Amino acid sequence: MVRHRKTTVPHKHGNINESGSSSGASESSIASRAFHLLSIWKTGVGVMCFIIAVYVGTLGYLETRVNTPLDEEKAVQQSGLAVPERYWGTYRPGVYFGIKSREPRSPVFGMMWYELAASAHKGIRHLCEQNDNLPTYGWLRHDGVNFGEQLVSDPPHDIHTSFITTPGGEYGGQWTARINITATGKENTPIVLIWYGALDESMGADEHSILWAEYGALRGHTPAIGNFKVHLVPHSGKLIHTSFSEAHCSGLHLLKEKFYSLLRVEKHPHFGRLAVLGPDDELNDKEKGINFVPIQMLIETPFVLDVVYSTEGLPSPPLKGDEYTNALEKYKKEFDVKFEKEFNLKKKGYSDQDIKIAKAAMSNMIGGIGYFYGASRVQSQYTKEPVPYWRAPLYTAVPSRSFFPRGFLWDEGFHGLLIGKWSPEIQLDIAAHWLDLINVEGWIPREQILGAEALARVPKEFVVQSNAAANPPMLLLQIAKLVRTKPQMFEHRYASRHTLDRMFPRLQAWYQWFQTTQKGEEPTSYRWRGREDDGLQLNPKTLTSGLDDYPRASHPSDIERHVDLRCWMYAAADAMATIAKVLERDTDKFEAVRDQLGDEDLLNELHWSSHTQTYADYGLHTDGVRFVRQNSKNQQEGSKVVRSVTIAPQPRLVTSAFGYVSLFPMLLKVLKPESEKLGKILEMLDKEELLWSPYGLRSLSKLSPLYMKRNTEHDPPYWRGQVWANINYLALSALQHYARAAGPHGPRARELHRRLRDNLVGNILSEYKRTGYLWEQYSGEDGHGSGCKPFSGWTALVTLIMADEYYL
Repeated sequence: MVRHRKTTVPHKHGNINESGSSSGASESSIASRAFHLLSIWKTGVGVMCFIIAVYVGTLGYLETRVNTPLDEEKAVQQSGLAVPERYWGTYRPGVYFGIKSREPRSPVFGMMWYELAASAHKGIRHLCEQNDNLPTYGWLRHDGVNFGEQLVSDPPHDIHTSFITTPGGEYGGQWTARINITATGKENTPIVLIWYGALDESMGADEHSILWAEYGALRGHTPAIGNFKVHLVPHSGKLIHTSFSEAHCSGLHLLKEKFYSLLRVEKHPHFGRLAVLGPDDELNDKEKGINFVPIQMLIETPFVLDVVYSTEGLPSPPLKGDEYTNALEKYKKEFDVKFEKEFNLKKKGYSDQDIKIAKAAMSNMIGGIGYFYGASRVQSQYTKEPVPYWRAPLYTAVPSRSFFPRGFLWDEGFHGLLIGKWSPEIQLDIAAHWLDLINVEGWIPREQILGAEALARVPKEFVVQSNAAANPPMLLLQIAKLVRTKPQMFEHRYASRHTLDRMFPRLQAWYQWFQTTQKGEEPTSYRWRGREDDGLQLNPKTLTSGLDDYPRASHPSDIERHVDLRCWMYAAADAMATIAKVLERDTDKFEAVRDQLGDEDLLNELHWSSHTQTYADYGLHTDGVRFVRQNSKNQQEGSKVVRSVTIAPQPRLVTSAFGYVSLFPMLLKVLKPESEKLGKILEMLDKEELLWSPYGLRSLSKLSPLYMKRNTEHDPPYWRGQVWANINYLALSALQHYARAAGPHGPRARELHRRLRDNLVGNILSEYKRTGYLWEQYSGEDGHGSGCKPFSGWTALVTLIMADEYYL
């Protein structure tokens, strides 16, 4: 081989034999070519190995980007015991009444109840459930810090729950919860009340946290709060029978099922057979410790129970009895005074009943704030399977305690408008928690499903979050509003200034993520990613836009241009400029984008239809679609309804879908006050055959081909004609803005604002009085609430609307 290869070396004297030279040259030439080819082969192999190594390394890098945190200082610097005034709270919004701390391994406490009568057939009440069909439930007052009071109506009983926290000491202070149960009718029906404590072991069992029962009380220990005790103290009424159990439960989401398994039948002199709590057979397994202690009480109404939590080393005992009663009355009066100061509803002439509803709306928003801890499931195009996000806390309000008891990104942008009016500190803390969930790409998962309780209530198809999916950046706009309306909070001497400073790189990364991932093919155009045509939908959903089934181009493609997203990016650039200015940072790049996207000529070139005189999306579209039933080749599968296209799609503006999306240049104030196009929008806004209704603005025109049409065989219409409070809020905010601006459309905007406000507020209040709830959406035909209830998320903006407080 190489070591045998002959080489030609010149003789130092130059005398080389001729025949020997010829033979040697021939052999040398062949060997040289072989060596050259071998060298090329080795080089090629080396290059290929290098390319493969780079590819594998790059792929590994891209795979991990989706669940790698942004490498910036955390926005949240203090939580848990470092924020004693908000350490304990009703941070379990998905249960009818529950208390926990803002710690990842907090013990949790809560309430269950059931009727003793066999004819009740209601089962045990615990999680807030739509199907429980309670006449009403929710917070009447809640200040987010010190106290709250709630009414849960479950005939033949009313259950009033309240709590007061008392910060102090090094272990998080104390609290008292009161449960007051009364009969709604003349008959006094016995009821079974359960109070429990549990350890959240979704992060795995903690050998340093323990829980047990002692003489009818709960006792426990965790590293954060040390030793604690929970006394159950009857304040008034008759306690007939008590039982308790020490048990092991495999998850907080299974507490009710575990409770069922602990019940044993026992004879009782007055009730015959009575279900009481017995021992837990699972504790025979020595590896399973006690993490669930329920205490069951059979009572007669009226009955008042004080649940008193205390820790060691505090100078004064927790509140109970008359002391608690007096303190609660004091807090209620202070709440009412602050509420009127912030919202001025009495001065505006609202009735006491209407103000009571407004207080309930705001309190349910505040009382719906939860503390969650866990890891989302996420996926990118570079990961074969979903991967876990990093474990993190989230302090956030929720849209609905019964149906959506978890965090949603664009909803939180609207929530914060109301929360920030009541408590700017709480709102800033919530926003900071959300921004700490941003990854190295600048992406924030739009739905947060953290912890076992949250995960158990989400259908599997919605659990995994894609890093291509955006959500409207309303949170960014909300932070900018806080900066504009509370400038004193962000002076150099205040901690909130430093919080905003830490938030800024995260806001900038999020903003830039939109600019790089949601761009359209045309300059200054944008496109929501994530639309998929499965052949079953009449018009493929755009979940990322927040408007779900609102009609877009019928055939998803890369040429699409979405007018709402373009307007969101105008507003986002303006918000970034506002925040940067307050922080004394460079605003030029944000202002340049804002000014470019605010250029009406560019907007009109991309989205204005001179034919219909409306703004619209652009894409591959046809209105010639309908449902047909298709028989499956497999007889066992039966038939299914699929979409049939009767007219081929063409690249065009989607002008047939006049509705909320068409209004976005006005909603987000992209149009100048003197704009001729603004006049056209205001003119069309006022037509009852289009969007205007006695109950608010419909999401889709009555003349649209897809007005109130199902999107699949099983999906009812969602954003196809119903009235939504959040977009109506944006409309009212815009109308007030244009009413106050110098321009030819001011008088019309002012009149439309007044009428729309009266219609929307009047219907939301009317439906609350009729049904006992705020609703997710309202019918444009009769005003009736629909969707889920209670929906104390953005529908609670009715309180701000009554107060004429808008995003400006």
